[in-house]
Amino acid sequence: MVAAVNPVVGSHVWVEDPEVSWIDGEVLEANGEEIKVLCTSGKTVVVKASSIYPKDTEVPPCGVDDMTKLAYLHEPGVLDNLRMRYDINEIYTYTGNILIAVNPFTKLPHLYDSHMMAQYKGAAFGELSPHPFAVADAAYRLMVNEGISQSILVSGESGAGKTESTKLLMRYLAYMGGRAAAEGRTVEQKVLESNPVLEAFGNAKTVRNNNSSRFGKFVEIQFDQMGRISGAAIRTYLLERSRVCQVSDPERNYHCFYMLCAAPPEDVKKYKLGKPATFHYLNQSNCFEIEGLDEAKEYVSTRRAMDVVGISSEEQDAIFRVVAAILHLGNIEFAKGKEIDSSMPKDEKSRFHLQTAAELFMCDAKALEDSLCKRVIVTRDETIIKCLDPEAAALSRDALAKIVYSRLFDWLVEKINSSIGQDPDSKSLIGVLDIYGFESFTNNSFEQFCINLTNEKLQQHFNQHVFKMEQEEYKKEEIDWSYIEFVDNQDILDLIEKKPGGIIALLDEACMFPRSTHETFAQKLYQTFKNHKRFSKPKLSRSDFTILHYAGDVTYQTDLFLDKNKDYVVAEHQALLNASKCPFVSGLFPPAPEESSKQSKFSSIGSRFKQQLQSLLETLSATEPHYIRCVKPNNMLKPSIFEHKNVLQQLRCGGVMEAIRISCAGYPTRKTFDEFADRFGLLAPEALDGSPDEITVCKRILEKAGLQGYQIGKTKVFLRAGQMAELDTRRSEILGKSASIIQRKVRSFLARRSFVLLRLSAIQIQAACRGQLARHVYEGMRQEASSVKIQKNFRMHLARNAYRELYASAISIQTGMRGMVARSELRFRRETRAAIVIQSHCRKYLAQHHFMDLKKAAIRTQCAWRGRVARRELRKLKMAARETGALQAAKNKLEKQVEDLSLRLQLEKRLRVDMEEAKTQENERLQSALQEMQLQFKATKVLLEKERVATKMEAERAPVIQEVPVVDNALLERLTSENEKLKTLVSSLEKKIDETEKRFEEANKISEERTKQALEAESKIIQLKTAMQRLEEKFFDVESENQILRQQSLLNSNVKKMSEHLSTTPSDELENGHHVMEEQKAVEAQTLATPVKKFGTESDSKLRRSYIERQHENVEALINCVKKNIGFIHGKPVAAFTIYKCLLHWKSFEAERTSVFDRLIQMIGSAIENQDDNDLMAYWLTNTSTLLFLLQESLKSGGTSDATPVKKPPNPTSLFGRMAMGFRSSPSSASLAVPPLDIVRKVEAKYPALLFKQQLTAYVEKIYGIIRDNLKKELNPFLSLCIQAPRTSKGVLRSGRSFGKDSPMGHWQSIIESLNTLLCTLKENFVPPVLIQKVFTQTFSYINVQLFNSLLLRRDCCTFSNGEYVKAGLAELELWCCQAKEEYAGLSWDELKHIRQAVGFLVIHQKYRISYDEITNDLCPILSVQQLYRICTLYWDANYNTRSVSPDVLSSMRVLMAEDSNNAQTDSFLLDDNSSIPFSVDDLATSLQSKEFSDMKAADELLENPAFQFLNE
Repeated sequence: MVAAVNPVVGSHVWVEDPEVSWIDGEVLEANGEEIKVLCTSGKTVVVKASSIYPKDTEVPPCGVDDMTKLAYLHEPGVLDNLRMRYDINEIYTYTGNILIAVNPFTKLPHLYDSHMMAQYKGAAFGELSPHPFAVADAAYRLMVNEGISQSILVSGESGAGKTESTKLLMRYLAYMGGRAAAEGRTVEQKVLESNPVLEAFGNAKTVRNNNSSRFGKFVEIQFDQMGRISGAAIRTYLLERSRVCQVSDPERNYHCFYMLCAAPPEDVKKYKLGKPATFHYLNQSNCFEIEGLDEAKEYVSTRRAMDVVGISSEEQDAIFRVVAAILHLGNIEFAKGKEIDSSMPKDEKSRFHLQTAAELFMCDAKALEDSLCKRVIVTRDETIIKCLDPEAAALSRDALAKIVYSRLFDWLVEKINSSIGQDPDSKSLIGVLDIYGFESFTNNSFEQFCINLTNEKLQQHFNQHVFKMEQEEYKKEEIDWSYIEFVDNQDILDLIEKKPGGIIALLDEACMFPRSTHETFAQKLYQTFKNHKRFSKPKLSRSDFTILHYAGDVTYQTDLFLDKNKDYVVAEHQALLNASKCPFVSGLFPPAPEESSKQSKFSSIGSRFKQQLQSLLETLSATEPHYIRCVKPNNMLKPSIFEHKNVLQQLRCGGVMEAIRISCAGYPTRKTFDEFADRFGLLAPEALDGSPDEITVCKRILEKAGLQGYQIGKTKVFLRAGQMAELDTRRSEILGKSASIIQRKVRSFLARRSFVLLRLSAIQIQAACRGQLARHVYEGMRQEASSVKIQKNFRMHLARNAYRELYASAISIQTGMRGMVARSELRFRRETRAAIVIQSHCRKYLAQHHFMDLKKAAIRTQCAWRGRVARRELRKLKMAARETGALQAAKNKLEKQVEDLSLRLQLEKRLRVDMEEAKTQENERLQSALQEMQLQFKATKVLLEKERVATKMEAERAPVIQEVPVVDNALLERLTSENEKLKTLVSSLEKKIDETEKRFEEANKISEERTKQALEAESKIIQLKTAMQRLEEKFFDVESENQILRQQSLLNSNVKKMSEHLSTTPSDELENGHHVMEEQKAVEAQTLATPVKKFGTESDSKLRRSYIERQHENVEALINCVKKNIGFIHGKPVAAFTIYKCLLHWKSFEAERTSVFDRLIQMIGSAIENQDDNDLMAYWLTNTSTLLFLLQESLKSGGTSDATPVKKPPNPTSLFGRMAMGFRSSPSSASLAVPPLDIVRKVEAKYPALLFKQQLTAYVEKIYGIIRDNLKKELNPFLSLCIQAPRTSKGVLRSGRSFGKDSPMGHWQSIIESLNTLLCTLKENFVPPVLIQKVFTQTFSYINVQLFNSLLLRRDCCTFSNGEYVKAGLAELELWCCQAKEEYAGLSWDELKHIRQAVGFLVIHQKYRISYDEITNDLCPILSVQQLYRICTLYWDANYNTRSVSPDVLSSMRVLMAEDSNNAQTDSFLLDDNSSIPFSVDDLATSLQSKEFSDMKAADELLENPAFQFLNE
């Protein structure tokens, strides 16, 4: 990393800051080496030019996804880029092929769902946004394609998210590799299920993390040759064994100890435990609890996890018994024994813990004590027992505790591996390494020394990989790199682990001498490495030493180095625990080899650590590495807090800065030709004019700049460190000069515009003054004219008022006189009218009184007479009711006649004719009688009317008003008698009419019943005639076969013998159930018809075989015909219609068993084998959908064949016509045997037909899916190109509607051509429009999903210019939808709603002025908050410099996203493609129901075949 070269005033730079590491500012003054900078914090600092770094002001506000794209690759640039991306929840960033993951400390579920995995599947590395899925996919592809095992190294400090990243990697590998065979659970699930167990026994609280892994875990995912997961294994490395015995404050020991102390009371009592503070191995630190962690619950969950991984309850008890024994071992204290240099348990408390430990180990307590306090030394001559002093005994105790815990942990790993299941035959694997990162605390002991050694080793491996990647990049670009040197950290590794003379070797040597102390060890180090550049001694310490690691200086305190490094393998310990009565404990210590079992051997943890580390690196070296560096943004473990110092330290510890340093040693700045030309083209404008290509432009720019040491690759320009800053300085100078010119022109323009405005203002003021004077003169003239008009109108008003007063007085006088005369006339008329009314009411009363008397008398007479007549009629009705028996007999006679009618078919015509004639005569007789009655009634009515008129005339002849009324009694009696006679006549006529109506109704009922019986008889006749026709056809076939067989059998048999076998039933062993049914029907028909000559058993079987063969030949002929493209008639497929008619004629739908459907399904399946031919697929889609429609209209599921109804033919116009049609049908005429039916008719479907319909439905859906998927495959390459606008020489899209191959819109035109081609193909094959609509609707939905997802995953697509390009392409798709019309396009355009709204948002100029409500309600109502936030944060504009939305809008989105993440089940911002079948059979039937098939014609090839003559009907 090289500082800026000669920064100019106004340039932006990075300056070191004690609070935030680096802060940006603007250069105010530049005086040689002294640079004055105004920082963004407001303070001004003066720094040296060598300590500042240039800042790229053109970096997008959301950062770059790959930091190799940064113009300046240095510490502040990397740190700022990570900060910008972290602010917008972009937690992943590439540095070349290294993934940096910043822990968000919040849930981001939308980044890890199945949609996201599907997007990264098969995508090129770096094409989509950075993600662990991309790293896992790259590793998987390399393993499958090249057969090389892969490894993914996940590193970072505690709390950085290593474990979560590991889970994501395994989840994606399980997604790509499929499921494991065992137990139905994926390998990923099995590995994750083991995590709680390993965390309980391998994790502990450290200074920086409450759940820090104190071992390295290498998960091997094993794959077979097909790339499927076949097994897995967990390899553990470098367990921190010394933590069992020594714990620093405020850290804790392993979690399992604290869990066991918080176990249920029965377990605590069983293991004789207490609080953690009572145990020596736990109370060395004052931290016993972790905030927010319930140890009791953790204990239960750990036991549950052990159950899941297959550890039995007995084994669990043994495990925790061993853990409790280790705690009790730690509480054993030693004192001096009776002998010199001997030791013994210090007190009763120690003996209690000794006894308890022995009980838990299930060994002898005395033997345990001897193994701790004594040593057996084996010599050539004898065996010597040596006593140990208290200090040595304590070391022996700790050694026993460490070896037991180490063996226990190894046993757990082996048990978990056996549960997961390994594949010994696996040839390739992907390993995921999760290991602790570089550690540097205030107090660093032996654990940090070992951990940092591990990281130094891994860093060397990492540096080699980075160096290799750099070499591959340079080779790919074909540039010269031989003189570039990369610095390695081998000198540090030699300092630590070199033999002899390394720090570890010196430590082991010191541990072997009993009198060595940490001070003597430190002095040895000082003497040995006093001249080493990586080693130093702190000034104020006598025993500390400092090592200059790649990540920085670390000072180690040697106080406990010797104690923590000692790890004796004591033979007494081995023998003691091997002899344990507990099988589990004895299994942890199998018998040792003979030579090593008799004596104790010294073993150091440092040496063992180095051996395991070497094994790990050998494993990694055999694989292709990939790196993920996890970063913890803050120590508070809270979201949205980015601590610059903390992150920078982790980047250094993670080797990211080391990788940058290696990159800076070569060519840190790499720009593609187009980017370089766009950025620095203004340095040499003449190079852009008429340049043949971008390479020449870049060369001319660099030559003019006079730079040295750069390289021109095949696709990029490679610049040495500092050259980018120099180019930017020159660019800034040119831009400054251009800005001065622009300012001068603008100021001139503003001055000229100001002068023009002043002149216009003066002219307007003059015009206003002149106008004011003219208005004043005009106002005076108006006032004078107004006063004259007012005087005139006032005088006129006074004269008019005087005239109106005189006029009103005259009218009032006239009105009074005329009113008085009118009132006198009115009074006279009222008096006259009143007299007339009185006279009329008096006369009316007298006449009315006389009439009411007459009326009452007439009513009484009528009532009496009607009562008498009614009683007489009642008697008659009672007598008539007794005659009902006769009517019942007549009814029985009619029923008998109906039965005779149904039995005697030939007499039906005569009976029905007679019935109609009788009915007609009876109706005529009744009609004539009714007419006579009506005539009599009318005559009587006329006579009665005449009498009434006469009576009225007589009444009128009498005077109107008589003082004394005189009644003519004779006349009254005569009228009364005539009235009675008329009433009697009317009553008799009414009775006759009622009787006539009743008889007419009865006759109608009888007629209706007979008509109903005739219709029933007619339906029976039609059924019999239909059956007779079928039997005649079968009989005709049998007759032809009979003639041949009769000639062959005349020599051996006679007709009488053949007739004896008439009743032989056909064999049921035919393959085709259709044929069996037909023969059974034929036999039944022969038993009903006239007896015919029949055959013997042998001839009958030959007949059946001949019939079956003929049927098979017919089926084969049909298959051979329709499997070819036989075209369409009137837009309907001939093949489908031909198949339907044949199946209908053969009665295949009604067959219980038939093979014709299987043959048709096989034919369709073989015909569509070539799935790439859309024309063939469209042809068969039309045929299968049409045939399915015909089946849908015809088939109906029902009961048995006996209940199969025959469709009633259309009724003729009259009953006689229907009967005549039935009797005119001749037995020899097949065409007249059955009434004409429709082409599509209902039949009772059996199981084979219904199964065929289901299979046909499946083929329709399959062919539809093939056509749709073929179109998607064809469009997919274009869609990946259509989402990003192609670059032009000026970076601007060409205008116009040119669509050539070189046109920017050429890819969209290719999509349009593909859509048009498929549409033409579907229309030429007459595919139903509903299917065409669904194909294009789903295709447009696929286009919407692909474009929208690519927009969200590729940052370079969220630009203003790219939005314009995609919008122009969408306009072409809209035009295509309009041209295709709604009949075929349907609602396809509506399916693009997501990409349309997203693109519409991109092309808005002033986004920062838009509120969140306007975005969600008006601009993008369909998009979710996550999608809007993604677009807003990814948006950048390099051409027009338009800004994204305001920070307030972004903060509102973050709040809503946080709320939604707690409620919503999925927060994925990606869309999912719907590949379901979007139509049903009913939809298909609805779209085809208007088609008529009456004008269809079968295939010409079959019409010429005699066996298919029925197709001509």
